Amino acid sequence: MSQSNVPGAGPAANLQLQGGAAIVAPVSAFPGGVPSNALIVVPLAKPTEELLEKLQEGPVVVQPEQMWPLLGFNGPAVQVQDAEGRPIAIGLEDLLEGLDKHWQEDGKDLNRGRIYAQELMKYGRFEKAEKVLSKVVASGGGGDDWLGLGVAQLNQEKWDKAEATLKGAQNLLPTNPFPTLHVAKVKKGKGDAAAEREHIEKAIGIDPNCVDAWAYLYSQVKEGADEAAALAAVEQLAGQAANAKSAAPYIAIQGFYAAEEETRPQAIQWAKKAVERNGQDPLALVCLSALYGQSGDLKGIVELLRPVEPLMARDVRLANNYFEALFQLRDIEKVTKLLNALAGSSSREVKQFAIERSRMVAQFLQQQQQQLAART
Repeated sequence: MSQSNVPGAGPAANLQLQGGAAIVAPVSAFPGGVPSNALIVVPLAKPTEELLEKLQEGPVVVQPEQMWPLLGFNGPAVQVQDAEGRPIAIGLEDLLEGLDKHWQEDGKDLNRGRIYAQELMKYGRFEKAEKVLSKVVASGGGGDDWLGLGVAQLNQEKWDKAEATLKGAQNLLPTNPFPTLHVAKVKKGKGDAAAEREHIEKAIGIDPNCVDAWAYLYSQVKEGADEAAALAAVEQLAGQAANAKSAAPYIAIQGFYAAEEETRPQAIQWAKKAVERNGQDPLALVCLSALYGQSGDLKGIVELLRPVEPLMARDVRLANNYFEALFQLRDIEKVTKLLNALAGSSSREVKQFAIERSRMVAQFLQQQQQQLAART
């Protein structure tokens, strides 16, 4: 096995895997005879003696939390990618140890520190992340590094340090609303609701399209008053001239109603307002089409997304929602036309989606032909 990359996107860390590791692959990677809902787990290191003994007795049934220690994992399993982009499961402690070693080998390579800090933050190791990011910032790190450091301090409730760091991040990132939004959280931690509200609105002023900022405004007002006051506060600010074209206020609100079936009609109404605000906003379209899908309104999805087919070449979420609606309606002609168009996308993600779904459609049509032939 080749060396691994760092989890998710970003520069390769070229880590040498240690401890237990396994490839977790979809069934399509192993043709022939495997149930369609199965995952294939292939150990990359020598299995433990305990596992070898159990396998000699025959097939082993284990819970996932039992499987990883049997494979020699150090800590809970987390997913990373190898050099070819394939998903690999590895023990969390092995991952962090490898990233730490990689960072120590060349402390001048700030990307190594950033990658290490990113994973520490992801798994709640904020104290260690603060130390790593402090070194990155001291070595000439940019605004995003200051922001990460401030968030690490915020999560440890180091209010004064976090506020100073986040204000430094805002100076370096004048068009980014998140440093100011995190300062609002600092003010909440200090018990200053008025300053918290002030910084939420300041973040919205920096970027009216920041859904997180609008969601924070709704939550903060609701927590201090009630739902009606929260909706009124969002509507009032959304109505200001600077925010009049942003779909973000209503994208944020629909999210609070989308999860529960009984409130889904309210979510749909707010999502419709978002689309009315900006019918070219991909997130607004994704939200409303997803809500239609949850409600079983496939024709509603098609009517909503048909006029914005060009956007699907850049947004796989829209492509997926439109495809699923057309396919479930068995409109194979439109499905084929859509996939042919998406196959020419400059987006790797969209192109891969088109390839995979084309195979699925081909298999479906083959099964249909076989069933038809069996009846004749």
